[in-house]
Amino acid sequence: MDTEQYMSMFLEESMDNLQTLNESLLELEQNPEDKNKLNEIFRVAHTIKGMAATMGFSHMAELTHKMEDVLTKFRDGELTVTQNVVTVLFQCLDTLETMVHSIEDGNGEQADITEIMNSLEAVVESKSDAQIEQKVEAKEAEKSSKTQQSPATSLEQLQLNAYDLNIVKEANYRGYNAYEIKVNLSKTTILKSARAFLLFKTLEENGEIIKSIPSTQELENEEFDFEILLVYVSPNDIESVEENVKSIAEIESVEIKEIELSKMQVAEKKKEEKPADTSKAKPKAAPAAKDNKPAKKQENKEPAHKKAHQSVRVDLERLDKFMNMVSELVIHRTRLEQISLNYKLTDLNETLEQVARTTSDLQDLVMKIRMLPLDIVFNRFPRMIRDLSVELDKEINFVIQGADTELDRTVIDEIGEPLIHLIRNAADHGVEKKDVRTQQGKNPVGTIKLIAYQEGTKAVIRVEDDGAGINVEKVKAKAEKVGINTDGMTDSDIKNLIFAQGFSTSEKVTDISGRGVGMDVVKTKISSLGGTVDVISEEGKGSSFIIKLPLTLQIIQALLVKVGTETMAISLGYVDRVIDFKEEMVKKTNNKEVIVYRNNVIPLIRVNKALALESDTNKNKYIVIVQVGEKTTGLLVDSLLGQQEIVIKPLGRSLKDLKTYIGATILGDGLVTLILDAGALIG
Repeated sequence: MDTEQYMSMFLEESMDNLQTLNESLLELEQNPEDKNKLNEIFRVAHTIKGMAATMGFSHMAELTHKMEDVLTKFRDGELTVTQNVVTVLFQCLDTLETMVHSIEDGNGEQADITEIMNSLEAVVESKSDAQIEQKVEAKEAEKSSKTQQSPATSLEQLQLNAYDLNIVKEANYRGYNAYEIKVNLSKTTILKSARAFLLFKTLEENGEIIKSIPSTQELENEEFDFEILLVYVSPNDIESVEENVKSIAEIESVEIKEIELSKMQVAEKKKEEKPADTSKAKPKAAPAAKDNKPAKKQENKEPAHKKAHQSVRVDLERLDKFMNMVSELVIHRTRLEQISLNYKLTDLNETLEQVARTTSDLQDLVMKIRMLPLDIVFNRFPRMIRDLSVELDKEINFVIQGADTELDRTVIDEIGEPLIHLIRNAADHGVEKKDVRTQQGKNPVGTIKLIAYQEGTKAVIRVEDDGAGINVEKVKAKAEKVGINTDGMTDSDIKNLIFAQGFSTSEKVTDISGRGVGMDVVKTKISSLGGTVDVISEEGKGSSFIIKLPLTLQIIQALLVKVGTETMAISLGYVDRVIDFKEEMVKKTNNKEVIVYRNNVIPLIRVNKALALESDTNKNKYIVIVQVGEKTTGLLVDSLLGQQEIVIKPLGRSLKDLKTYIGATILGDGLVTLILDAGALIG
C-alpha cells in the first residue's frame, strides 16, 4: 500500500487524538467514576493503535496496545484511577507525541519505549492482596465451570453488555455479519500466546473482534487452556471466516455460528431481570442504566457530528498566497483611487466604489479564514499545570476564560512559547506552597487564570495568579546589583524591569525557572508580533501579566504622518488622540521631556531626534498620543496626512534588525513608506 498520500492525514489525526487523550485523562483523574469518559479514552486509544498499525508503525501500535491494557483494568474495576497511574499514562502520551514528531521529521518512530513499556507493565501487574485473592477465586471458579458446563453455553460465558450489543447492532445495520467463534488449539501447541496472536491478527484483517474469553491479557500471559471464545463482526461469510482460521497452524477445531441479534437481546434482558429477585444483585442495576445513557447521548449528537465534518483542510502556503494576493489587490485599489483623484476622473468613481466594496468584503473574508480560536493554544496548558502542581507539590486550580477569542494564524503560531513562560512562572514564583498559604489566611489551593478577550482592534490575554506578588524592593535591589539605575522610576516601572534581559529575582535555578531568560523571551516575542506585555502586581495578593496583540499582522488601519521630509505610518491600534503642539507645553523632569495634558504627565519623544531626521521648522507640529500597554507617550511629528488602510510588507533580510520599524507599505502614489513600531520607539 502507498502510505505517502495518507501520511499528512495520519500525523494531523494522531496529534488531534493525543490532545483529546490528554484532556480526557485530566477529566478522568478528576472524576474516576466517569465510565463515559473512560469509554471515550478507550475509543481514541484504539483509533491511534489502528492508524499506527495501518501505517506500519509497530512501536506506536505496541505502546498504545499496552496502554489499552491499563485502561481495560480501569474498565473492569481491577485498577483504580490514581495520580501515579495517570502520570504513567501521561508519560506514555508524551512518548507517543515524540514518536509522531519524529515521523513528521522523516526519522521514523525513533523513540526508546522500553522504559515506558516497563512502567505500563508494572501498573498492569500491580494489584492489592484482596484483588489477587479475588483473581485466584475467579480462576478456580472458571476451572470448575469449564468441567461442569457444556460448550453450548459459550455465548452466555461471553456476557455481552449493552455496549457490545450496540456494536453488533451497528455492524448488522452496515451489512456486516456477527459470529460466535470457538477455537480449540492443538494440545501439542507450545507457544499458545503466539498462536492466539496469529488468530487475532488473521481475523482483524477482515473484521473486528468485539470480545474474547480468555481476555487479551490472559492470552498474552498464556493464562488459559486451549479453548478461545470470540465474538467477531466481518463482511465475510462463514465459509471465508472458517477458511481463514483453519489456515493457521496448530488449530485443532473451529466452530462458527452466526449470532442472531434478537436472541442476544432476549438473553441480555433476562440477565438484567434475573438479579431483581435477589437483594445482592440490586446495586448492579445502576451501572447498567449508566451505561445506556452515553449511547442515547451519542445518538442525539449525530447531527452535530455530521456538521463538524463540513470543513476543508487547506495547506497553509496556499492560504498565505491567497492573503498576499488580496494584499496586492488592496495596494492597486489604493493606487487607482489616487489616480482618479489626481485626474478628476468622475466616470471612474462609481466603478471604483464598487471595487472598493468588493475588495473590502474579500479582505474581511480572508481575514476570517486566517483567524483561529486561542483554544488551539490554550488546550495544552491544563496538562502542563497538572504536571507542575505534582512536581512543585502545590495545589493549583487552573481557570481558562475566552478560549474562543480568535487571532490571526501567524500570531497563534507564535504566542504559545511566551504563554508557557508566564504560566510556569506563575506556578513556580507566584503560587505559594499549601502550608504558606494557610498561614497567610489564603485558600490552600492557589488559582491561576488564563483569560482572553477582544478589545477594539486588539486581542488581550491575561495570565493572573493569586500568589505572592512581586516584591518591589527585591526587584530594585537586583536592578541596582546588575547596574540598572532606578532613580525616578515608579513602582510600576520597577516591576516591569523583570522583562529585562538576564533579570531574575529567583535565588536558585530550577528546571522550571530562575535563569533570567524566560521574561526576556516573552517581551521579545510579543514585541516581534507588534504587541505589548505589562505586569500589574500587589505583594501578597498576586500578579497579572497583560498581553495585547494585533488581531492581524497583514492589513491594518494607520495614521500617516510627516517627520521632516519623510512619510511614516503609525498603527491606529496604538493611537489614542492627536493634539496641537506648542513649545511652552514642554516641561523637564529627570532630564526627560514631558507634557502635562489633562492633569496627566506624559513623556514626550521627538520622533525626528529618535530617528536622526531633520525637522521641518515652518509647519505647525502635532503630538500623537499613543498607548502601548500601560504606558502613555506623546510622539512629536511635523504634520498629519490622514488615515489610510495599509498592507504590511516585511523589510527583508538586510533590514530585519531595524527594531524601530515593523515593516513597510506602498501608498497610492507608489511611495514606499516605513511603518513605525510605537512599542520599540517608546522602549
